[in-house]
Amino acid sequence: MEPIRQTQKKYASRAMTAAIIIGLVFILAGQKPLGKGFILGTVFSVINFILMGETLPMKMSKSRGKTFFFTLFSMVFRYALMAVPLIVAIKFEQFNVVAAIFGIFMIQILILGDHVLKIIWPKRQQRI
Repeated sequence: MEPIRQTQKKYASRAMTAAIIIGLVFILAGQKPLGKGFILGTVFSVINFILMGETLPMKMSKSRGKTFFFTLFSMVFRYALMAVPLIVAIKFEQFNVVAAIFGIFMIQILILGDHVLKIIWPKRQQRI
């Protein structure tokens, strides 16, 4: 369980830090809807990522039949959760829809970027 929490903390903190910085840059540049949408999408992306990690041990400890329904319910709940920033961005003009979509994929972008950097600079990770 500890490696899962370390991974969650690593990527969630990086995602929130990047979202705040990028959102602040957009807001200071006069593009408030872009900044707000990006931060909104990232917050829900982080919540989704944490929920995935928290439900993983629960899926392993249940019987096969219970695991199926638990996993199905978990996926439906997480998809509904990910729809919230999209609905908010569509309903309110103070949030940009495209920026919210990019925010939703922030965790995935960071994980992919981390692995690409490990391939490009493998020795960099050994020093850290």
